[in-house]
Amino acid sequence: MEVIKILLAIFLPPLGAYLQVGVTKNFWFNVVLTVLGVIPGVVHALWLVFTDKVCEA
Repeated sequence: MEVIKILLAIFLPPLGAYLQVGVTKNFWFNVVLTVLGVIPGVVHALWLVFTDKVCEA
């Protein structure tokens, strides 16, 4: 599953962020970063996956 999350974080950053943290502030922050520029969105999504962030309930 980790490999799939990493690939999605690279090619579809918001989807990779969603699979990692769900609909949280990190997800919306990633959407904004991706709209402003794809590279910041990719970096943020990879950071979420590699640091193993989880949904804050």
